[in-house]
Amino acid sequence: MPKITNIVKKFLKEADAHCDGPCGVYDPASARIAGEAVQSMTKKMNGLAESDADCNSAGYINTMSRYAAIKEEEAQKCKDELLVLWTDYFKPVHLESNPELHNTFWIAAKLCSACKVEVSETHAQELMDAIEEIHNLFWKTKEKDVPWIRAS
Repeated sequence: MPKITNIVKKFLKEADAHCDGPCGVYDPASARIAGEAVQSMTKKMNGLAESDADCNSAGYINTMSRYAAIKEEEAQKCKDELLVLWTDYFKPVHLESNPELHNTFWIAAKLCSACKVEVSETHAQELMDAIEEIHNLFWKTKEKDVPWIRAS
């Protein structure tokens, strides 16, 4: 292992943080935005499939594949954002006052996965409902009344 120079040692400090980085900035809004994109793309995919479009045309295939790519990307973003909240923000003290916390996040993460592999408006809505529940749990821990407002 290479020797660490004194200059590098000067910048290395032990950090006392509850997450990977001591930023302290958490907000379920980013998960909500990603979840809304999942729901929007799901609706667009179903709408396109139900239209009179020629399913074999290059335009149809291109549009459908773009919708699917965005839906899957946003579902993964949503899952990543939720997992950061679950694993980095919430502490044992939060679990004591919210015993359903782990199950709520587990279900939300599973819904993100379902939304990636399916085109289900039902699961997309269930994901949004789970994100809203997490939003309410999160702001309750901060003793703030932050309304659930959707961008779409």
